[in-house]
Amino acid sequence: MVGAFVGAFSLLMVSAFTSVLAGGPLATKRELVNAAYQAVAGDCLTWTTDLSDAQKVDCSAAHKFEVTGTADIAAGYPKEAPFPNAEAWEKISQENCAQTATTYMAGKLDPKGKYGVSSLNPDERRWQDGDRQLRCGLQVTAPSGAPLPSFGSAKTQDQSNVYDPGVCVALGEKNTVGDPIECAKPHAFEIIGVVQHPEGEYLAPEKQDAVMSEQCAAIAVEYTGGADLKGKGLLVTWDVRAQESWAVGSRKANCKIGAVPQGENLVAWQGSVRNPNGAPLTTSNPPQTTSVRPQDEPTGAPLHSESGQPSGSNQPSDSGKPDKPSSSAPTTTTSENR
Repeated sequence: MVGAFVGAFSLLMVSAFTSVLAGGPLATKRELVNAAYQAVAGDCLTWTTDLSDAQKVDCSAAHKFEVTGTADIAAGYPKEAPFPNAEAWEKISQENCAQTATTYMAGKLDPKGKYGVSSLNPDERRWQDGDRQLRCGLQVTAPSGAPLPSFGSAKTQDQSNVYDPGVCVALGEKNTVGDPIECAKPHAFEIIGVVQHPEGEYLAPEKQDAVMSEQCAAIAVEYTGGADLKGKGLLVTWDVRAQESWAVGSRKANCKIGAVPQGENLVAWQGSVRNPNGAPLTTSNPPQTTSVRPQDEPTGAPLHSESGQPSGSNQPSDSGKPDKPSSSAPTTTTSENR
């Protein structure tokens, strides 16, 4: 979710530290021990509502931000420089954090993967005091830009843009795929499985289709208990991996179920097709994204984009394209949809 630079920029926060002070000045001692101000490359951070309770956690645990490095922008922004607006922060972050993330990932950052490049920036008070240091990092985000839980260091994880089985994703505006949502509510797709492609040379989309068609059909039977999907106006669909994703090791792709589209338009549907008597769902270890409720306001501060959307998402560029049913069976394929 991809932007003009490596890292699928998500730019979630104009001033990520603003929320630390949103309720009034905190004691100096509290500010000094806040993990967000002290984090270094390789640290993973999590918080509840805002960064006032940010904590460093082991990266194997659920977290919302993995620090890839720091950037000091004092040379370009002297003490008398005005506090940047949203557009300026976006430019600053692009120029200072994209390459940092790529370097942190040893040049293997999936431009269409689940990780987006983000930054934690000084708030206006700190800016006026001369603070010009950013914390650059990686986050897993929903299409809206809201952070989703991440497990394991990005350095060691498959970066494929996938969800675990049982997650439903909303139908967004302008025929796009939206955030995770409860399956009882109208949604575009229900995720039914994850297929792991083997190592080796890149499989062209048509070859991936052949693999996914067979495996997703079998997964659908097991997941639904053999339900008559066609009779319900539903079909099986899947994602394929782009060559640039494959090149950095992204080998996972989702199988999912959606309503038969109307022409080029996705159709929302409600409920789950999971067999209530089926075996309990098993997630990856560590899990992929399983959250169905992304945090409404990641930090209590405004988003970079005034529209509420990140300027360059980590969602694939064609993630909003509707699926097209196969002429031979109620199955279909999509390119890099999540």
